[in-house]
Amino acid sequence: MQITQLNHVNLRTTQLDAMISWYQDVLGLVLGPRPDFPFPGAWLYAGDTAFVHLVGIEGEAGTGSEVELKLEHFAFSANGAKEFENRLQEQGVEFRKSEIAAVNLVAFNVWDPDGNHIHVDFRIDE
Repeated sequence: MQITQLNHVNLRTTQLDAMISWYQDVLGLVLGPRPDFPFPGAWLYAGDTAFVHLVGIEGEAGTGSEVELKLEHFAFSANGAKEFENRLQEQGVEFRKSEIAAVNLVAFNVWDPDGNHIHVDFRIDE
């Protein structure tokens, strides 16, 4: 067995509507089909892939059954860095931009309404 790709990220949230809007408005993901689970949630797609699964919960977001979970960040690869930077500026979204020439990468660091840290990575030479 060999892992070849990250399939999706599952995030628990107490503010489901705000999270859906943020992932649509800021990252350009599209709300799409989701199985009829017996709990609230949403799947957000890029193309045919549901990259972000949201689960609506009551209580504190980001907590496990007994221990608080700590995820430093997750990342998406993308193209269109200038357009993305313009979108962030137009929407007043706080971000940090860093170039890592050694791996031909420019990373935009953003945080969703629950404070989850996300990289959106672009090739410097795109």
